[in-house]
Amino acid sequence: VLLVAYNPLIYTPFTHMILVWRCISMITKDLGKRIRELRQQTGLSQEKFALKIGMDRTYFASVETGKRNIAILNIKKIADGLSITLSELFEGL
Repeated sequence: VLLVAYNPLIYTPFTHMILVWRCISMITKDLGKRIRELRQQTGLSQEKFALKIGMDRTYFASVETGKRNIAILNIKKIADGLSITLSELFEGL
C-alpha cells in the first residue's frame, strides 16, 4: 500500500484521486495475478475456464491482466469456478 504523508501544500483532491487510482490499479493487478495462478493450477486455458463460468474470454483475459475493476458478482463466479471461497481467493493480497 502506498502511503503519503499529509502535506496541505501538495495534497489536493486531485492528488488524492491519483493515489486512490494507483491503489485500485495495484489491487486489480494483484487479484488478476492470483486468479491466473489458480486457473493455471486447474489446467484450463483462459478460454475453457471463461466458458465454464459463463464469462466472455476477452473480459476474463482483461481481469487476469488487471485491466478491469471487476464487480464482486464476477469475482464470486471466478471463485466458484475455481472451487474456492472468496476468502481463499483473496488470501495473500
